[in-house]
Amino acid sequence: MPETKATVYLDNSATTKICDAALTRYIDVSREHYGNPSSLHGVGYDAEKVLTGARETIKKTLSGEGGEIIFTSSGSEANNLALLGRMRAKERFRRGGKVIISDGEHASVDSTAEELAREGFTVLRVPTAGGFIDADRLAELLDDKVYLVSIMHVNNLTGAVYDIPRLAALIRQRAPECAIHTDATQSYMKLPVSARALGVDMITVSSHKIEGPKGVGALWVSDRLIKSGGLSPVIFGGGQERGLRSGTENVPAVAAFAAAAEVGAAKLKENAERLAALRGYIEKRIEDEPGLSGYRVTVPREYAPHILNIISPGIRSETLLHYLSSLGIYVSSGSACSSNSKVRHRSALDAFGLSPDEVDCSIRVSLSHENTEADLDALADGLATAVARLAKKR
Repeated sequence: MPETKATVYLDNSATTKICDAALTRYIDVSREHYGNPSSLHGVGYDAEKVLTGARETIKKTLSGEGGEIIFTSSGSEANNLALLGRMRAKERFRRGGKVIISDGEHASVDSTAEELAREGFTVLRVPTAGGFIDADRLAELLDDKVYLVSIMHVNNLTGAVYDIPRLAALIRQRAPECAIHTDATQSYMKLPVSARALGVDMITVSSHKIEGPKGVGALWVSDRLIKSGGLSPVIFGGGQERGLRSGTENVPAVAAFAAAAEVGAAKLKENAERLAALRGYIEKRIEDEPGLSGYRVTVPREYAPHILNIISPGIRSETLLHYLSSLGIYVSSGSACSSNSKVRHRSALDAFGLSPDEVDCSIRVSLSHENTEADLDALADGLATAVARLAKKR
């Protein structure tokens, strides 16, 4: 019988494997709490209790107390709700209203901002060269017509960590009516994510990035924004989720999301230390070994432990990705949400300052606490053999 290749999965920023606790919870709720939480009978009330419990669990991991959790179908939908829902909330926002994002945002923020521009809003982008937000440029852009700033917490391609608390304090000083949103999809359960510490009004999180099921995300919204009517719905219907996201809630997935969040929160420090050790291990191999001397790790000023952008010695990312895949090693050539696109769009790597050739020769390695040094040995060996086998095919 042919030998089965071991799977070395290093694409955890695209999606994670569902954890046992989340899978068990999903199955149990699907079987035992199958009612519509809006139904006014016992089965519906039972499902509503599950939904409420999950909502409180997710809220606790983000804010401790205060604010509201609005469940969505994904992190992308939560980002759409944050941007479209904020800027469409009040008619006066349309009279010269501005929104600021970074120039390295995920497509679900960047494309939504483009839609706002088509609707007549002014969209401004603040640079992220070198992996940090240009605070001086942000200060120049801020005025009393800026009603939303959306800047991600951790960049999904470079791993750069942006100083959201410092930026939030600056925004509060110069644009007091501005709402602040951060996409924490890549930092949630990798780094501490606290609404109070970050100083924001909205936080996006996603289940399948933290070992929960696909098809569910959430937007945390501050009491300040809720009470002022500063957010409007994008999806209309039965008025679920405080009237901000209509549609019958996916109770099993929401419950499983909460189960994954509980597991992740309990092991946050332990897992972060493991991820940092694994990152250091592969960085050292790339730095020290002659067979890997052509590879470079892109290192932002401050970075999360689980995301590495590796530039190859002239091997196009698509070629290298397929070669590693043939060895049972799975990485990404960029954001999985846009990697199938036939059009070359400007990305966070361009914004970081990489040349077009460097961008085209970049792969993303994203780690899980379940990865091992043996997994990274396999990656290093694969990268080394790729140079010998693929260098002439550049």
